[in-house]
Amino acid sequence: MLGHIGLNVPELDAARRYYATVMPLLGFETFLDADDEFAYRPAAGKPGTYLFFYPSAEQSPYSRHQTGLQHLAFMVRTRSAVTAVHDAVVELGSRVLHEPRVFPQYPQPYFATFWLDPWGLMLEAVCHHDRD
Repeated sequence: MLGHIGLNVPELDAARRYYATVMPLLGFETFLDADDEFAYRPAAGKPGTYLFFYPSAEQSPYSRHQTGLQHLAFMVRTRSAVTAVHDAVVELGSRVLHEPRVFPQYPQPYFATFWLDPWGLMLEAVCHHDRD
């Protein structure tokens, strides 16, 4: 299991506001909130990977199509949680790549939505259960 992932963002305060809305819907809670970084951990003491955000030291465009991180997928417990995440990111103005739906090309059950954060990082909320 990964201990943590660190992501650089060009606008730390804007990222803090964006992820403050999104991360609780994905089952995460605040772990650290400092002037120069913030982080989330799985809620309620559950095991899992922590996610740290740092200010970018160098400005450069990000593309999921180049070598490096392609996307982050967050597992949620229900299909309705996938839909709730989708609704929230639409409200935040995110570009949705795939509306919530079954993806038959992946091992089932696989119900997910994909979107881009404000800086182009592709994110996914996925439910591996047939339950709402």
